[in-house]
Amino acid sequence: VQLQESGGGLVQAGESLRLSCAASGRTFSSYAMGWFRQGPGKEREFVAAINWRGSTTSYADSVKGRFTISRDNAKNTVYLQMNSLKPEDTAVYYCAQPNSGYLTSRQEDYDYWGQGTLVTVSS
Repeated sequence: VQLQESGGGLVQAGESLRLSCAASGRTFSSYAMGWFRQGPGKEREFVAAINWRGSTTSYADSVKGRFTISRDNAKNTVYLQMNSLKPEDTAVYYCAQPNSGYLTSRQEDYDYWGQGTLVTVSS
């Protein structure tokens, strides 16, 4: 399985970005997907997850109401729409895939990880 993130960059506080993660290697529509992030000097943390068909989502409290996870199974791609960005959202963002169609926020449930994309939010 290969996961390739894109869409990171430098933005100002209050602006938006959309991250994409293209998956290959196995049947994308059978598996949940998740987004995690690691800020400077911080542990990697859960951001959002979506189940196999996109009917159920979960978010960290810190991004609820500002971020939206979605997926397009026809394109083997998961997205993270990030609005009202804050400096504390600065991090490397990773997409990941567990070995299940049910969403999970636990890092240990995820078997495959992308290389990450950097998001920097200036104040």
